[in-house]
Amino acid sequence: MKDEIIYGLNSVMEALRGKRRAFELFVAGSHDRRLEKLLDLAEEKRVPVRHRDKRDLARICGTDHHQGVALRIERFAYAQLADILERNTVRSNGLLLVLDGVQDPHNLGALIRSAACAGADGVIIPRDRAVGVTATVEKASAGAVETVAVAEVTNIAQTLDELKGAGFWIYGAAGESPDSIYDQKLTGAVALVIGSEGEGIRPLVKKKCDMLVSIPLQGGINSLNASVAGGIMLFEVVRQRIKNR
Repeated sequence: MKDEIIYGLNSVMEALRGKRRAFELFVAGSHDRRLEKLLDLAEEKRVPVRHRDKRDLARICGTDHHQGVALRIERFAYAQLADILERNTVRSNGLLLVLDGVQDPHNLGALIRSAACAGADGVIIPRDRAVGVTATVEKASAGAVETVAVAEVTNIAQTLDELKGAGFWIYGAAGESPDSIYDQKLTGAVALVIGSEGEGIRPLVKKKCDMLVSIPLQGGINSLNASVAGGIMLFEVVRQRIKNR
């Protein structure tokens, strides 16, 4: 299929602002200020608006969590890793987020959103044994998939070798590591690796990391949600870079 349905106010708004071709906007329910802005943008982009009742919209979206809007749009296109690296050749402080097998679409969406908010240059995910960018991911990211490059690769371990060749230092999140993320110098070109929700980073991928780091935990729980850990690590990079400007 050459098109897909995305839903949710933020996701649809960012999609309309983005580069993908939009075909139809579906709307249900009463209008409010945010919806009026969305309708104005659709008119500006010359996207036809179709009014539907909420039950019909739920059928179109496959969920009740559509916030009264859905958009039929050109299918999401992944970025090429080579293009992301080419853009970073002119920078000494690139920032990439590498995800080794994240399975939950809500976690993937949240991680992409955090990467976008942190000013990351891209998010790298594996093609197999992991969730890809779906309508659920787009909604969970609040439209951030339209603002940060997401690349799909065949082999994460080989990709880390490629990133090293491009000048990136690779930090992998590992709760058992005695080395804290807060003790690292993160001002150069950095790639952060977050593993799957259950198993963490796979052994071969761990071996490819330059350093394994942990987030010091103070309570009785011994691990963080993958998307929370990714957000903490991304914004430790941001904190250090702001401090060193």
